[in-house]
Amino acid sequence: MSKVFEQRSVAIAVFALSFGMSPSVSANELILSSWLPPKHLIVTHVIKPWAEDVEAATEGRVSIRVLQRPLGPPPAHFDLAADGDADITYGLHSFTRDNRFLRSRIGQFSFLGDDAAATSNAYWKVYSEDLDAAQEHEGTKLLSLWVHGPGKFHNNQRSIQAPEDFEGLKIRVPGGYVSELIADLGATTQFMGPSDVFERLSTGVIDGVTFPSEALSAFNLSDHLSNTLTVPGGLYNTSWFMVMNEERWEELSEQDRAAISKISGAALAERAGSVWNDADNIGLAHAASANVQTQEANAAVLTKIKELAEIAEKTWADQIQEQGFDGQSALKKLRELAQ
Repeated sequence: MSKVFEQRSVAIAVFALSFGMSPSVSANELILSSWLPPKHLIVTHVIKPWAEDVEAATEGRVSIRVLQRPLGPPPAHFDLAADGDADITYGLHSFTRDNRFLRSRIGQFSFLGDDAAATSNAYWKVYSEDLDAAQEHEGTKLLSLWVHGPGKFHNNQRSIQAPEDFEGLKIRVPGGYVSELIADLGATTQFMGPSDVFERLSTGVIDGVTFPSEALSAFNLSDHLSNTLTVPGGLYNTSWFMVMNEERWEELSEQDRAAISKISGAALAERAGSVWNDADNIGLAHAASANVQTQEANAAVLTKIKELAEIAEKTWADQIQEQGFDGQSALKKLRELAQ
């Protein structure tokens, strides 16, 4: 038995005892640490159905236990899998605050696409094939990648009619590209996970958030917002991963690895994106019922966003060119595939 597997078994046993669960774990039962609320659509309509599909595809030889409570905070989830503390995790690349996922930023830029399923498929294909995503996820088996619906700018202070209207607003951001974009527009950014947003928005600690429409209903934010700004293709996006500890992956049979791979990758990206499309529609209805006013960015605002986006894209492309990758070509391909 490998050292990582021994450590994982001890960690799971301690975790199980602390929550009153049986410490016995079969060799092919995989532990998935989930940090979103248990009733979030990504958990109920993506993570858990995929776990059920894994058990069916492997004819019961592999099962997945989705934990009700995460083994660590959201930013820790990649390392939880890489270090063997959990078998499988998912998360946002931008939550990992170092630069190890530099090439993943291709899934965070403005104007990627309006359909989360199409954009997720494009992101999986371009990042995994053209930009060698597996190498950036070293220590794990990269199971899938996806993005959410087009990111928007929501606030409770004013309608954004000019670039200057961003100035002084205190805005929640998820890290990564959008954090820099919103700061460059003149707002004050605050990094935080989704679970902290409601309290800080409802108590006035922040004036607004960057989120897709889905979050307005998922985190009950609509009653504390008044205005939503949209841009074609999204103000930004977030790039998501699902990974498995590499040693645990190699312990599975070749047959089971092939079965899991078939229902992961592009298939899981498509599922996640489709779920997000449906969730965005629910969020839009939730916002409308709370009289949140939605507006598309006017020419002056859109021009400013494009100016800043082009600078960020060029900086990124120059950085990954040093690693031997053509970022501008990859980004063009992603946008074309996402249409």
